[in-house]
Amino acid sequence: MKYSKDIIKILTEAGDNGLSLKKISRHIFNVHNTFFESVNIEDVHSDVKAYLLRNSKNKDSVIESVAGKRGYYKLNMSSVETQQLMLQFRDEEEGRTQQEEQSRDESLSLFD
Repeated sequence: MKYSKDIIKILTEAGDNGLSLKKISRHIFNVHNTFFESVNIEDVHSDVKAYLLRNSKNKDSVIESVAGKRGYYKLNMSSVETQQLMLQFRDEEEGRTQQEEQSRDESLSLFD
């Protein structure tokens, strides 16, 4: 599915409380609906819904539904695959911060 990485990234940021299907769909829609590429909100919602339902059935899957909240999903932190994804996200973020530190402008300012 073309939205899987975005869904996992959003659920990573959501934390243990998770997010509702509607909010996840809205985030995905906002990410992919640009000036040059227009997507239909209903199509995004149905794709996200199908992905979440399909991937929250198994106990070892990356995504799980939040207990006591209908339509809310979060990352399954007990899954080995989720733990590996979290390590990959951390490595990517550390790589970005190192690149930002290296690309800082160290030149003198004319207006100090």
